[in-house]
Amino acid sequence: MRAEDRAPARKSLDKRLDLLRNSDYFARPPRGWIKAIREALGMTTTQLGKRLGVSQPRIVKIEKSERNGALTLETIERVADALDCQVVYALVPRKPLEAMVEHRAMLLARQRLGVAAHSMALEDQSVGDQDHQDQLQWLAKSLAQKSGSILWCEE
Repeated sequence: MRAEDRAPARKSLDKRLDLLRNSDYFARPPRGWIKAIREALGMTTTQLGKRLGVSQPRIVKIEKSERNGALTLETIERVADALDCQVVYALVPRKPLEAMVEHRAMLLARQRLGVAAHSMALEDQSVGDQDHQDQLQWLAKSLAQKSGSILWCEE
């Protein structure tokens, strides 16, 4: 993806994700979605096992694995199909993508300017606080606009 396409893509994705962000509606029930839906339908583990073509103990193991967060997406999709459900899968950032990029750009700008400021101070060429802040804001904005993989390199 080209750099100039990233910001609009982030904004569009952020808009879609806002519907899910900070929502407990989609949190997995304590006993897991599979068991919750199966029981709400009045279906036994044996009946679900037959629909899936597996044994009753395997269904118990699947439900336990879901509770423990150890179930594969493939198995979840198979069980969902057997329960006549659809799987809705999303990674929901804790804060907007745009804010994540801006925050990371600011950290990187501080690191880069910190090294330069240290060198300049050693040579008795330090800049004033306002000039430093202006440089920091400019560099962070520049890095955020480019926002390629360089932002995520660990130095």
